[in-house]
Amino acid sequence: MSPDSISADPLARLDAELSAVVADPAHPLASLSVLAVRDGAIVYQRQFGYRFIDPANPANNQPADRNTLYRVASISKLVTALGVMKLVEEGKLSLDEDVGVGLGYALRNPHFPNQPITLRLLLSHTSSLRDDAGYSWDSEYTLKDVLLPGGSLYGKGAMWAKNAPPGSYFSYCNLNSGIIAALMEKASGERFDRLMKRLILDPMGVRGGFNPAELFPTDLQNLAVLYRKRTEIDGKEIWNPAGPWVAQVDDYSQAAPVSRAGPNYVLGSNGTLLGPQGGLRISAADLAKIMLMLMNQGRHDGRQILKPKSIAAMFVEHWRHDGRRDNGDTDRGLLRAWGLGNQHFLDISEPGSGDRLVEGGGFTGVGHLGDAWGLTAAFVFDPRTRSGAIYLIGGPGTDPETYKGRYSSRPRYEELIMTSLYRHAIFDAALGK
Repeated sequence: MSPDSISADPLARLDAELSAVVADPAHPLASLSVLAVRDGAIVYQRQFGYRFIDPANPANNQPADRNTLYRVASISKLVTALGVMKLVEEGKLSLDEDVGVGLGYALRNPHFPNQPITLRLLLSHTSSLRDDAGYSWDSEYTLKDVLLPGGSLYGKGAMWAKNAPPGSYFSYCNLNSGIIAALMEKASGERFDRLMKRLILDPMGVRGGFNPAELFPTDLQNLAVLYRKRTEIDGKEIWNPAGPWVAQVDDYSQAAPVSRAGPNYVLGSNGTLLGPQGGLRISAADLAKIMLMLMNQGRHDGRQILKPKSIAAMFVEHWRHDGRRDNGDTDRGLLRAWGLGNQHFLDISEPGSGDRLVEGGGFTGVGHLGDAWGLTAAFVFDPRTRSGAIYLIGGPGTDPETYKGRYSSRPRYEELIMTSLYRHAIFDAALGK
């Protein structure tokens, strides 16, 4: 193919731009899986880099492909919300009932004991819970140990906001998801990971799940290891983009994963075990199935996964930052509005701050971001135009804090990836859409 033909082909330009981002020697990425949807159809899907890297023998490196699964961090929360809405449809959960009814014990912020906490508040991060005391514990502990005064892990009650009653203040909180999963287990009589497969993943033909110990062998073999080029020396982080990739999580090359929920686990006792807040392993292609299902009012391959009214309820805006400090925490301007288990992207930009998705603006939507163990990811779509983008990054080679974005709170490499996807695969300048 001639240089002229490459420059005239927007998808070829997109390949080249994304390849350059991944291979940048100053800011390399371990792997990248991307996908773009336009007018309700997948128009672009590519993978770059390696899902498994052997520093001692590069011949053993395994490239990422369309079947590669990633631990997608907080995008898991959006998928968990789908399971919640299915149980609401079945009458097993209520968005507005006091969650203490389902848990079997009163759950109250001790500073505001007369105000109930509901699933709606948990899903919209307005529950008054905080992550200050942690958000995940081993099976020897229960949520009662953490949340109730006198519990062995309660301490000084740092998980409860002192000056913000339930429903009054947005604060992004992973602990909410552990309580949500416990409620789901109590309501269904099924362990969270298996329940999610039955309700959502299996009916859609989605591979993966929330428990790596129960992945099919072929999926486990194609699971992306998450990496950073970072080591710790005397408690100090040392980044070296020219150095070796250091595995962070999901490296099962030497030993198989073991389920955190053992045979004696009591359903509903500790919903944090199987990662409702960030433990889903899934491919970009299967995330696209979920995106298209949401665009298509809950239908997938002729099957109604969720009712249209459930989809609509999820994406109603439940909180928006109004510029007041006592309205919510925006995380450096990144989080501006929220639904039930999903973020609303308002296209707000300031230097190094904001939720803007693409350079120059113009792309608004709903979805979720992910950031954990080196992985950064986005799942964003516009329900009106039925267009969207997914990217899953297997880890950075340099400290993201030193490679800040120019117009948002995300690192610069994420800005470059999303802008390239938008300009070359989603937005049509000729049509103005």
